[in-house]
Amino acid sequence: MSSRARVVGVLGVLVTALVAFAGGWLSGRAGLGMAVDPASLDERERAFTERMRNAVLEGAFTMDGRDGPPRPDRYQIASVEKVGDDLWRFNARMVHEGTDVTLPFVVPMRWIGDTPVVMLTDDSIPSLGTFTARVFFYRDRYAGTWQHGDGVGGHLFGKITR
Repeated sequence: MSSRARVVGVLGVLVTALVAFAGGWLSGRAGLGMAVDPASLDERERAFTERMRNAVLEGAFTMDGRDGPPRPDRYQIASVEKVGDDLWRFNARMVHEGTDVTLPFVVPMRWIGDTPVVMLTDDSIPSLGTFTARVFFYRDRYAGTWQHGDGVGGHLFGKITR
C-alpha cells in the first residue's frame, strides 16, 4: 500500500470518528438520547415526572403592549424525563394560534427548593424561533414570563390537569 493511500485511509478514519463524536454530542445536547435512570431521581424529581405524565397545561398568556384579555394557551405533556444534570425533555404537543406541533423540548430546568423552574435564555426551538423564558411549576399551577426573539413577550399562567 502506498504512503498516499495510507494517509488517505487514516484521514478517512479520523473524519469518520470526528463526525460520529459530533453527531453523538449534538444528539445528546438535543435530548435525543437516553433519559436518566428513573431509579436515580430524587424524591422531588420523581414526583415532578409523575405529576407531568399525561398532563395538560391549560391557561393563558399575555403580550406586552397589547390591550385585551389574556389569550388561551394549552400544552399537552405526554411525559417529562431528565436527560442530564440540569436538562429535562418535555415530550409535548403545542397548539398555539394555528400551529399544532409535537416536539421533544429539551430545556434547562433547575430547582429552587421544592420548585422546578425552566430557564431558557435565547434558546432556539425548532420551527418556532428563539425564546427566553422563566416558568415555574408549583403543585397544580404554572406561571412565568416569555420573550420571543427581540420582539414580543409577556406572561403565561395556568393550571396543570390530567
